[in-house]
Amino acid sequence: MPPTEAPPVPSSLRRRTSASVVLRSVLEHGPVARSTIARLTGLSPASVTDYCARFTELGLIRESLEPRRSNGVGRPHVPIDLDDSRFVVGAVHVAVPYTTVALLDLRGRVLARRELKHQRTDPATVLARAAEGLRALLEGARGCRPLGVGVAVGGWVDRESGTVVEHPLLGWREVAVRDTLARHTGLPVHVDGHARALVDAERLFGRARGSRSLLHLFVGNVVDAAFATHDEVHHGPRSQAGAIAHLPVPGGTEPCDCGRIGCLQAELSERTLCRRAREAGVVDGDNPMHVLAAADAGDPEAVRLLVRRAGAVGRAARLLLDVLNPETVVVTEIGVIHRQDCLAALRAGVGDARAASVMSTSFPDSVLAVAGGAVALDVLYRDPLAV
Repeated sequence: MPPTEAPPVPSSLRRRTSASVVLRSVLEHGPVARSTIARLTGLSPASVTDYCARFTELGLIRESLEPRRSNGVGRPHVPIDLDDSRFVVGAVHVAVPYTTVALLDLRGRVLARRELKHQRTDPATVLARAAEGLRALLEGARGCRPLGVGVAVGGWVDRESGTVVEHPLLGWREVAVRDTLARHTGLPVHVDGHARALVDAERLFGRARGSRSLLHLFVGNVVDAAFATHDEVHHGPRSQAGAIAHLPVPGGTEPCDCGRIGCLQAELSERTLCRRAREAGVVDGDNPMHVLAAADAGDPEAVRLLVRRAGAVGRAARLLLDVLNPETVVVTEIGVIHRQDCLAALRAGVGDARAASVMSTSFPDSVLAVAGGAVALDVLYRDPLAV
C-alpha cells in the first residue's frame, strides 16, 4: 500500500503557531531586530514584520527608542521588545492553609501579591475571597489592563473544563473554578494543576527555558509532578497525568487517607514535616517556614528533618527519572529552595549520574504567585492574536 500522507495543517493553526514563536522570540531575546527573529524562527521577514505590526497594535510589543546598527555598521534597525507596561494577568493559587492572589506582568514578574488565610475552605468562600483580593490589587494598579486570571491548584485539576476534580485535603470535588471565578471577576479564567503551571513558568521565564524535556516535582502539602517534552506539557485523559501522591515509598511508615501505609504524599507532605518537628520539640505549630527558621538558627533536629526529607524527595525523583528520562528536573520544596545542604541531599538521592540535571525552582520567593499567573500567561503566549 502507498504511504498515507499526513493531513494538511489548518491555516489557522499555522498562523497561531507562527504568532506564538514570534512573541516567544521577543520575550526571550528582546530588544531584538525583526531580521534576527526571522533568522531564529525560520519565518520570512515579511511574515515577522506582519506579526510584529499586529502585536504593536494590540499593545504587546513596542519599538525601542534608539535605532541600532548590527556590529556598529550598516543600516540602523529599530529593535522591538515586550511592552510590559500595559497589561497584567491575575494569579490565584489555592493552597491548603491559604490562597495567594497576585498580579504579574507579561514577563512573569510579580507586581503585587497578598495571602488570604483560609477561615473556611468551602469552594464558594475561598473563590469569593480570591476574587475580592484580585479586585483590590487591580484597584491599586490603575492604568494596567487585566488580560485574564490564571488559577493553579493542587490535586486533580481538569484544565479543559476548568474544574478541580478532586482535592482531598481541601475537601473539594468537581468544583467549577473557572466558571465561578469568571462570574466573580468578569474576566477570562484559566485553571490548571500547580505542577503543570510551574512547568509552563519554567519554559517561559525560568532557568529551564530551552530544555527539550522537563520534569517538575512539587512537594508541599500536596505532592505531584508534571512532565513536558518539545514544549508541550503532558496532561493525559481529563488532565490526570502527574498524580503521584499514592506511589509507595519503600520502608514508609506514615498512614495515608487512602488506607495504605507509606504513600509518597503521606511521607513527604509539609503536614508530616511539621508533625515530626513538633514531636521533636522543634516547633509548636504547623508552619513549615518555622522549621526552616529553626534550621537556619542552628537547631540540629530541624536540619536533620529537612535534609532527610530532601533526600527522600531525591529518591522519588530518581524513580521518575528512570521512567521519563527528562533532560532537566526542577524541584519545588521548601528545604531545597532555601538551603544548600538540602539541595545537596536532593541530588545525592537522585544519584551522581543525573545530579547535574536537577535544580531548584527558578522562583524561590514567588513560586505560588508565579504558578497562578503562568496558567494565564501560557495561554497568551500560545495564542497571542486572541488577546
